Amino acid sequence: MKWRNLAIGLVVGALSLTACGKEGAPGGGGAPVVSEPAATGVQVAGSPTFDKISQRGRVVIGVKDDQPGLGFKDATTGQFSGFDIEIARLVASKLGYGADKIDYKTVPSAAREDAIARGDVDYYVGTYTINDNRKKLVGFAGPYFVAGQGLLVRKDDDTITGKDTLKGKKVCSVTGSTPIQRVQQQQLTEPNNIIQFQTYSQCLDQLLNKQVDVLTTDDAILKGYAAQQPDKLKLAGEAFSSEPYGIGLNKDDAALRGKIDDVLQASFDDGTWQKIYDATLGKSGAASSHPQLQRY
Repeated sequence: MKWRNLAIGLVVGALSLTACGKEGAPGGGGAPVVSEPAATGVQVAGSPTFDKISQRGRVVIGVKDDQPGLGFKDATTGQFSGFDIEIARLVASKLGYGADKIDYKTVPSAAREDAIARGDVDYYVGTYTINDNRKKLVGFAGPYFVAGQGLLVRKDDDTITGKDTLKGKKVCSVTGSTPIQRVQQQQLTEPNNIIQFQTYSQCLDQLLNKQVDVLTTDDAILKGYAAQQPDKLKLAGEAFSSEPYGIGLNKDDAALRGKIDDVLQASFDDGTWQKIYDATLGKSGAASSHPQLQRY
């Protein structure tokens, strides 16, 4: 999770955050931002993962479902939307699989490496920070975005103004995530004040119910939550890390990794990435441009 700083805030345009949310706010949507026929005649020689996809006739993508603006599942319609979902759909389309040939599989942060290694998902797109430890276990295409760790607090709390004001505060994040590891390693608060759950939405509930003082993760994710309930939540201080998001896949599948890198680079070059961003995360008001592809 090394470069993760800026962005990931609000979802697909004109879609509601909840069943009756406001226009332009994060939430559940459905129709892809970029609509074009799935590619035909695609070959990825030497990719065992692509061979499995071809035999199955569908692509299985690991995602998050509780992150407005990134990966969000509408409870009413069951549809997924957000920046990560659009990137996942774009890759699937370029591999030859339209939206009707995609199965989304929600996988929590702590289970991502296992899900990829077992082949439960073909690839994973869900605020997945690229770091050296993870690269020992999985392969990464990208990065396709850069975000940074932030702090979400209750609107009436002025005691937390940045990471150096967390001593004595109850800090919540997701098990296995880079943010919680950073809190532990930098001793930003006492060990007994570190609270971990499987999902960020669980931390959010704890924050709203005053069981914890702060939720920490990528500022992009937090902007989505703050936009849902601006009268109750706010971001505190500046982001304090840089986190590059990558698409996770089988560590040994260099052929598929190269293909996905090609798809991402093409989206950078032809403006597709910017179109997706502007229709999703860009609605948070945070301007951004694509990162430089690293081809790990």
